[in-house]
Amino acid sequence: MDFFHLFSILIVLSAGFAYINFRFLRLPNAIGLMFVSLLFSLVVLVLGHYFPTFKNSIAEQMESINFSELLLEGMLSFMLFAGAIHIKFKDLNNEKLSILLFSTISVLISTFVIGFVSFYLLNYMGIKVDLIHAMLFGALISPTDPIAVLSILKTAGVTKSLETKIAGESLFNDGVAVVVFITILKLAKPGTDFDIQKIALLFGQEAIGGIVLGLVIGYIGFKLIASINNYQVEVLITLAIVMGGYTFAHYTHVSGPLAMVVAGLITGNQGRRLGMSDVTAEYVDKFWELIDEILNAVLFVLIGLELLIIQTSQKVLFAAVILLFVTLITRYISVYIPSIAVRLKEKITQKTILILTWGGLRGGISIALALSIAPEYNKDVWVTITYVIVCFSILVQGMTIGKFAKKMQ
Repeated sequence: MDFFHLFSILIVLSAGFAYINFRFLRLPNAIGLMFVSLLFSLVVLVLGHYFPTFKNSIAEQMESINFSELLLEGMLSFMLFAGAIHIKFKDLNNEKLSILLFSTISVLISTFVIGFVSFYLLNYMGIKVDLIHAMLFGALISPTDPIAVLSILKTAGVTKSLETKIAGESLFNDGVAVVVFITILKLAKPGTDFDIQKIALLFGQEAIGGIVLGLVIGYIGFKLIASINNYQVEVLITLAIVMGGYTFAHYTHVSGPLAMVVAGLITGNQGRRLGMSDVTAEYVDKFWELIDEILNAVLFVLIGLELLIIQTSQKVLFAAVILLFVTLITRYISVYIPSIAVRLKEKITQKTILILTWGGLRGGISIALALSIAPEYNKDVWVTITYVIVCFSILVQGMTIGKFAKKMQ
């Protein structure tokens, strides 16, 4: 089955599941879509006992979808850009220290703590894994995903400061975590020398290169938008920024996610304030909100359907439950340590740290990175553990963060 037919089926499923959620469940959109798709997967698995051909045909279609490539090389660029254009420089500036530290120091702390703990835990349980592969897991499970939680936090009436912290951190730590993951992945290749200078150079090329590219394409896009007054062409230019910029990042070996965040910030602030008419700004906002909603719907449906092809064992599932709690504790530690420095410049309370901990949802990017791991690196183990953590994160944390935030405030 070709890409068009597969994507058509995903859109039909997304629309159907979205209708069921809106009509009957009334859950937040991302949570509801994933919940319904999980139920669908469970029904397929049950029917598979009686009609194996039916279950196998659906599983084969799922296996034909390269989830990792679809998200990392396609959907992620649009979603990060769409998220970034709605964040104001003023709000970002007010929270710059916390966002900077939470999206860098927190990711590194989380990567190493989870990596070491998972290495020792799994080997103790008789599941043989290498330390460098455990570090890959630490990197892929560290970035937070705000998609499901931001709308809930708005209804919970959280402060603008906290909302900006969560949105800003997640946008940047997605990019940083991908850079850390790619760096460790290259080190994991057989015969690679562990050289601090090479690691720093590789990390700098990806991270700094991505930021510079984002500044360049964002500025070029802004100048083009400012030189005309035609909303159709200006919307098309924003689309070109994403698709052309991400493709260029791929060929120049710099971080596409970081480039999209920076380009989105410039387009949503400088471009909107100095280059767009009110009509254009309205069309740009609506266009990217719609793109974001559609891609998020497809993403969470895909996450739910991945249950059909997960290969696991009871021992790995038990390890996943333990690592779920390890991940939550590590999230608190990785937020608390940088918050000590944040308190020197910005106001941050213990209740804010707790909300950031419980609101630090894991999402599609973690699953996509896990699926990109080579089979010889214990891929099935890491995919199963990641899937358990992501499902708990979205369904349990996502559905309770609103009440939790209200209680904390």
